[in-house]
Parts: sequence; structure tokens; C-alpha cells
Amino acid sequence: MTTNGIFQILLYLILLAVLSKPLGDYMARVYTGEATIAQKVLGPVERLIYRVLGIDPTKEMTWKTYAVASMLFNIVGIFVVYLLQRIQGVLPANPQGFGAVTPDSSFNTAISFGTNTNWQGYGGESTMSYLTQMLGLNVQNFVSAAVGMAVLVALIRGFTRRSASTLGNFWTDLTRSTLYILLPLSLILAVLLVSQGVVQSFSSYGSASLLEATKDADGKSIVDQVIPLGPAASQIAIKQLGTNGGGFFNANSAHPFENPTGLANFLEVFSILILSAALCHTFGKMVKDPRQGWALLAAMYVIFVPLLFFCVYQEQGGNPALAHLPIDQAASALSSGGNMEGKEVRFGIANSGLWAAATTAASNGSVNAAHDSLTPLGGLVPMWLMQLGEIIFGGVGCGLYGMVMFAIVAVFVAGLMVGRTPEYLGKKIEAYEMKMASIAILVPCALVLVGTAIACTTEAGQKGPLNPSAHGFSEILYALSSASNNNGSAFGGLSANTPFYNTLLGICMFLSRFWLMIPVLAAAGALAKKKIVPQTSGTLPTHTPLFVAMLVGTIVIVGALTFIPALALGPIVEHLLALGP
Repeated sequence: MTTNGIFQILLYLILLAVLSKPLGDYMARVYTGEATIAQKVLGPVERLIYRVLGIDPTKEMTWKTYAVASMLFNIVGIFVVYLLQRIQGVLPANPQGFGAVTPDSSFNTAISFGTNTNWQGYGGESTMSYLTQMLGLNVQNFVSAAVGMAVLVALIRGFTRRSASTLGNFWTDLTRSTLYILLPLSLILAVLLVSQGVVQSFSSYGSASLLEATKDADGKSIVDQVIPLGPAASQIAIKQLGTNGGGFFNANSAHPFENPTGLANFLEVFSILILSAALCHTFGKMVKDPRQGWALLAAMYVIFVPLLFFCVYQEQGGNPALAHLPIDQAASALSSGGNMEGKEVRFGIANSGLWAAATTAASNGSVNAAHDSLTPLGGLVPMWLMQLGEIIFGGVGCGLYGMVMFAIVAVFVAGLMVGRTPEYLGKKIEAYEMKMASIAILVPCALVLVGTAIACTTEAGQKGPLNPSAHGFSEILYALSSASNNNGSAFGGLSANTPFYNTLLGICMFLSRFWLMIPVLAAAGALAKKKIVPQTSGTLPTHTPLFVAMLVGTIVIVGALTFIPALALGPIVEHLLALGP
């Protein structure tokens, strides 16, 4: 690894840790209703929303009502996005005259954006009209992220309340997440990105004359290059902040109109993790013990940082298949060295590896390099980060409530080891909470493995990979890991825009999102009904390095036991084959 690359990564990690605290404290004040500058400015807008929609923001909900409200809201949003795609050919704001999207692709995309996954089997600039991008996809970027944040806040209330039957109001939490957090931050980031050259336009696509004419697949002469434009910056901002990841253009954040400069690259990759990291501090502040938030953030860092450096190390080390050839892959003053296949020379290996790890640690899925071109072990890192459950930062809200489910399991195991009733944040962890945590942890694992098995044993699934042998299996495994953990990135060598994969991946995305939210809310409802148990000398502290180590061990053991066999058939055996005899 180069000194410059190490410096950039360390700068990123330090800024993330430092800036996450003030943002987390601000979000806690938003959810507790304390006066903030944003609420003073936007308070009338919030009250107008409630008045127009007939919402009583003071009316509390049980966990079941909260779950039904969130489910219905998402289902309606999925239906609207599906409809927009099917009729976009007759709607305005379509300067290129794009027709209706196919039913299977519309189904997949609607679920993808409604579940905060943003898996894309299509090319944005050649498929979606401006109206579909803005009214359909961009709106879902905001509200799908806000739903995850709302469910997290409901879970936090489950810990802070005693002998209560309610968890707050879903509509209030949704509105405040969008109005006071996501919208202001997205506006600031969008303006910064526009200053760097990210396009924001309603004009028709432009064109440029080619220096030399070429021919298309049908043999027709091409003398002009089409320059895609559109309202991209506004979508790029929330796609990163909301851990959505859906690109306005097909090349995503490797496209110069989405990510034109080094500063834009840093702002975008920083935005991927900042809200998820800050929510750890929101958690600590709302449970009135900031140390709890630091402990969860520390557990995320303990797993993320070694995997990040391992990924960059593997890419900087070069392609193992070329090691026996007279090819110089070492970094020098004139060469970046390493495996530069599929990477932008503007960003290099360090920033490509950082993005690959960050986007899969969060449920973001945007890319600034081709993950399919990573070295076998370099590609294993983003795959395993997803398979851990998208909790190492994870999506905004959903990543942290997934981490809390693992914390409940860790506390329960620790209680069994010392023969005491397990407690977390003053609440006894009993059979019901363990069942809900187990469902939340195991459902994505089952979806990945069952979905991969279906794809590998059916004719339609076997037609998807464009590469043979172990790498073809990795492409399938990566796609199911991505969809079943609501990430959205892909090994691009898989032809996934087919009825088979659109349907299979759509089902996995839907089940993974809601079969996690429902047990999380059920656990929150059960916790809220319990009394606070006073701490004693026998209570396990959940803010110490010992607990952080136990939590990390629980996460890694579950991930290793579940996925090491599958990874052995994919990236691990591919690496061994590349080494040669």
C-alpha cells in the first residue's frame, strides 16, 4: 500500500469518527422534540403536512400499528414507482421519449427503491425519464431511508420507556427524518456536488461530433456521441446520504457526470457512512448513556477497518494470475501499480478500495469501480461485508437496529456463560426478544443461500453469469448477497435484467426488508412493556472493550459459520486457481 493511499484512508476514518458525534446529537434532539434551528425554520412546514394529511402527531402507536403503517406506506410507494415506469412514455419530462419499462424490470426496480436497496438491472440514462427519476426513484431515496430511521427510533424508545404499550408515531418520525435531517443535508451536498461539476439540468441530451466515425452493432455509421444530462446532483446527494446507491447513470459514481473530481469523490464516499455512524451517537444520547453509542460504533470500526485495509492491500498487490509473468505490478512514481482493471485512474486503488468497502458496509451499493474486476480476495471483502447482515454501519437506521439485534444475542450468550438473566440497557432479555433477534439475523442468511441455490440449479439462473467456473458462481452469490441484504451493488458480469433474476431478486429484497423490520418492532414493543432493572455488581456492562469484543465475536462467528462454505466455492477457490500449480 502507498503512503498517500494510507493517508487518505486514515483521514477519512478520523473525520468520520469526529463529525459523527455532533450530527448524532443533532438527530437525537430532532427525535426528542427539542428546539433546533431547523425546527424553528421548518416547523410550520411540518405542521402543514400534518394538517393536510389529517395526522395527529401526538397520537402514539403500538408496535403492531407502527409496523402496519410502515408496511402500507412502503407498499403504496412500490406501487406508485411501478406505475410510473409502466406509463412513463405518455408522461411529461421525458425529453428523450423513453417508452414503458418492461413489467419484470419495473417490478424489480419498484421493490428495489422501495426497500432502500436500489439494485439496478437497467441503464439509467437509456431507460428512465426525468420524471421517473425524480418523482419515482428520488422520492423513494428519501422516504425509504426515513422509514429505516423511524424504525430505529421506535426501537430506542422500546429501551427507554417502562411499562409502556406504545412506541411513538410513525408519521411523525417519518416526517421529521425527512424534513429536518435528510432534506437539509441533501441540499447542502447537492450544491457542493454541482460546484464540482455534477450535472443538474432539465435540458435534452447533448451531442458531440466524433473525431473519427465508427459503426454500431448493425453496421450503421455513427458520427456523433450522445451526452446524457439530467437532474443528477439532487439524486446523487440523497443516494449517498440515505445509503440508497441508485445511480442516475449506468456507470454510477464511476461516471464523470456523477463523480467528476477527487473532492466530489471524497464528499460522496464520506456521505455514505456519516449518517449511519452518527446514529450510533443518537442511540447513546436517547438512552441517556453516550458510552453505549461509542461501543456500537467501536464494534463497527473493529470489523470495518481491517477488512478495508485487506481489500486495498489485495488490490495494490496486483492480479495473482499475472504474478508469474514478466509484468511489473509494483507502485512507482510513474505507475499506480496493483490491479487497475475496472478502476478509474482519477481515483486510483486506495479510493476504489475505500469506496468498495464503505458501500457494502453500508447498504448503499453505489460504486466508483467495477467490483467484478476486483481480485478474488479483494472482491471477497465487499461480499462478506454484505453477508454479515449490513450492520457494519449498514443502512441509515436499519444498520443500527440490525446491530442492536446482534447485541441482544451477545448479551444473551454472555448471560448463559455466567448463569445470570441477560440484561441490555436495563431491560431483561428473555425468550421472546431472542426469537425476534434470531429471525432478524437469520432471514437474510437464508435468503442468500436459498436464492443462490435456486439460481445455480435452474436453467434460467445458469444463463446469468458471463464468466465460467468459480467467478461465475461468485457473480451469482454476490447478487443474492446484495439483494437479500438490501445493498444493491453487483458483480457486473451477471446478466440480471431477465424475468428470472428480476423476480428472484425482487422477492429477496422485499422479504429481507420487511422480515427484519417486523421482528425489530415486535422486540421494541416487548421491551417497552418491561420495567427498568436496576444495575447491580453482577450486571454485564455493555459499554466496555470486553463487550465490544463479545459483540464483534458474535457477528464474525455467525458470518463465518454461515458463509465460509459458499465463499470457499467462489472467491477463495478462484484465488487458489489464480495462483496456479
